[in-house]
Amino acid sequence: MEIIVSAKTIDAAVALGAEKLGRDVSSVTYTVLEEPKKGLFGIGAADAKVKVCAKDTAEDLTLNFLNTLIRNMGIDAEAKIVDVSESIPEGKTLVEKNISVEISAGADADGRGLGIIIGHHGEVLDSIQYLANLAASKFPKDENGHQYIKVSIDAENYRAKREEKLKELARRMANKALNYRRNMTLEPMAAYERRIIHSEIQNIRGVHTYSIGAESDRRVVIAYGDEEAED
Repeated sequence: MEIIVSAKTIDAAVALGAEKLGRDVSSVTYTVLEEPKKGLFGIGAADAKVKVCAKDTAEDLTLNFLNTLIRNMGIDAEAKIVDVSESIPEGKTLVEKNISVEISAGADADGRGLGIIIGHHGEVLDSIQYLANLAASKFPKDENGHQYIKVSIDAENYRAKREEKLKELARRMANKALNYRRNMTLEPMAAYERRIIHSEIQNIRGVHTYSIGAESDRRVVIAYGDEEAED
């Protein structure tokens, strides 16, 4: 985004341009098109004219990447940022910028496109999120090199619905393990889904969890008896 503005001084013009673009002065670049002129007794005086350009942000890069990917998939949907926050994770020193993105179907879409974006148990959505994080990692860090960017992507609140289903599954299979006094092995899951199962089972006495298998075939076992969970 860019805008051409005029003001009494170059600094004032840059500040005005940044305000109109909705950015801080530190987040824009500028080119002086015309130097200010004082004139003689006010005659011939002229304001400075400056072209102000907004620097790309991590949010800009993320949205551009995702919406280009969605268009290339031929799906009528759009990615939008719903939240941006900063934090320092426990045990870390780098500031983490968390960018939350929601993918919604277009006005004329029938919803099937979002099914493609989500994929079986969110596998495609996870892959898109992984690629978005790779793209965001290329964004320059701040002047101290102290910023890490993490992108979280959801589509039509899929992740919350999936989490609730996994909790229900954990409780149901725990009841089976208790009733039949034998271990119950679940289907392969991503790491974050296994963590949901482990967490839910910790609240149920008489069963514990551990994981078996490797990589894409890693799965949770809900075992009869009280022991510590192992992933």
